[in-house]
Amino acid sequence: MVNLFWLILFMAGTAFVWLRKIDGSGAIQTPEAKFISFIVLLIAFAFPFIIQSVWLFINLSIRYYQKKEKH
Repeated sequence: MVNLFWLILFMAGTAFVWLRKIDGSGAIQTPEAKFISFIVLLIAFAFPFIIQSVWLFINLSIRYYQKKEKH
């Protein structure tokens, strides 16, 4: 459920970046500026993805070793 939230938030942010013609400072958005904004958005969303992936790996490893010890 949390990952669905992050996916929807990322898609909304991407749509906002690609569909706007003028940014908050009044600068006209060229394709290059939109691409740079998208890369910044991608980097920002990479941090939660990395943290969740590491946490998943840790939990799966702990579960594997706990099951291994029981048998």
